[in-house]
Parts: sequence; C-alpha cells; structure tokens
Amino acid sequence: MTREKAIETAAYGILSTAYQCWPDVIMLISAFFTPPALLDIMRSRGHTIVLLHSECPYQDDEQLTRAAHADLNLVNDPANLAAYQELGPAAYCPHAYRESVHYPVPAGTARKWDLSFIGTGYPSRVRFFEQMRLDGLAVNLGGPWFDLPEDSPLRDWTLTEDEQCVDNDDTAAIYRQSRCGINVYRREGEAAHAGEGWAMGPREVELAACGTWFCRDPRGESDAVFPMLPAFTGPAEAGDQIRWALAHPEAREKAALLARAAIQDRTFTNHARRLLKLLDT
Repeated sequence: MTREKAIETAAYGILSTAYQCWPDVIMLISAFFTPPALLDIMRSRGHTIVLLHSECPYQDDEQLTRAAHADLNLVNDPANLAAYQELGPAAYCPHAYRESVHYPVPAGTARKWDLSFIGTGYPSRVRFFEQMRLDGLAVNLGGPWFDLPEDSPLRDWTLTEDEQCVDNDDTAAIYRQSRCGINVYRREGEAAHAGEGWAMGPREVELAACGTWFCRDPRGESDAVFPMLPAFTGPAEAGDQIRWALAHPEAREKAALLARAAIQDRTFTNHARRLLKLLDT
C-alpha cells in the first residue's frame, strides 16, 4: 500500500464513526490528511463541517484548499482571514488553555528550574539556546531534540530522549516548577514567511496560565497582550532577560500575575461556547 493510499484508508475511518452516531457537527483539527472529497460526503449527509486550521499563516495555501469544503473555518492567526471569509463563514480562534491542566502553584511554592522550554529542537533553536549564555543555571529542555549534535553543550539540559515528546499534563507541571520560561519560534518554515505571523503561539498562553514568567519572540498579538513581559531581539538579550528575572523575584512574580490575568478568558470552555454561538448564527 502506498503512503497516499494508507492515509486515504485511515481517513475514511471517520465515516464509520460518523455513521455510528450521526453527529450534528463534525470538527476536524488541521485535516491535512483528510481528502476534500471526504468532507463533501459528510456535508452531503447533512453534517455541519468545522475546520480548525492550526498552521496559519504558513500553510494557508494548503489549508484554503480544504476550507472550501467546510461550513465554518476557524483560524489560529487572522493574517489571511479575509481569504477564508471569501469562501464562507470564518473567524479567528486564538490559542487557549485548559483550566484543569494549566493553572498556577500557590504563592511561595519552591521551583526546581531556573528556565524550562518544552518544544521541538529545530536547528535554529539549538543555535539560539547555545548562544544564550546560560552557564550555571538549572535548565530543562524537554521534547524531541533529535537534531541536537552529540557535542552540543545543550545535551546537559535535555531531560528526555531525543525523540520523546512531553504530554500536556507533564508540560504544565514543568512550567509550574520553573522560575522562568521562554517562547522561541522556529525559523524553519518562518524564513519564507518573515513578518507574516501576528498571533502568539500556544506556548505563551500556557506559560501565562501556569503563572510562569517568560520572555518572548516579539509578535503583534503578544506585544499587545503581554506588555509586562520582555521581548528579545536575539539570544544574548534573551539570556540577559532570564538572568534579570531570576535576580528580581518580586518583579518577576508581579509580571507573571499580570500575564495570567491578560489571558484569563482564553479557555477551551469559552471557545467552545463561542463556537456554538457561531454555529447558531
């Protein structure tokens, strides 16, 4: 069986589930492996198809080909929202957090790590962290760092196997055990779309929800939502910001509280309510 045929066969398993319960609404995340014809079949049966496009704006060309086969499109970055709206109802759906998973520790709780970052170790991130001058700090780099050279000094800080992911519950627990976090966007895939992304990523929302101070790659939305948290222009500046935050715990905790308040309403529950309202219009 070819890869394409295997993907198609797996995708059509959706029909089996759909016709065992006959849902009113079928919501798909990204749907990169779902043939548009399959979406058309489900729509023809009377199901409302909702697509949540999670890779905007960098894969909008591919996502828009599927968006034409949905009743409602939700995008994680509004940069090209107008193109989706030309096809039908569409709305910006910011990244959110789950209240039962992402929550802060009680004030005064001791924290284990000076800095934690959970994510994929793309080469651009390897170069970034190697240039941050983090010697002497307790650092936790979690996630699949499979591009990490054997002689990289970062290997002292990677606490998972090279290809091991960290699940949501463990990620949030690590954030709560960390004095500082950081959001570094990968440059792979971003270089060809420099300046296109406006929305902040899920890492920033989750760090804030967990009450963890972090420094950040600047973006339009995060600049507006998190003016209390510093944005960096490069690895050296990010390293200086981390050391400043560690040396000023009261200011760090005050900024973390303000950041959490800034995204307090961005919960999965609130977004589900909004989706239901969109479906009712």
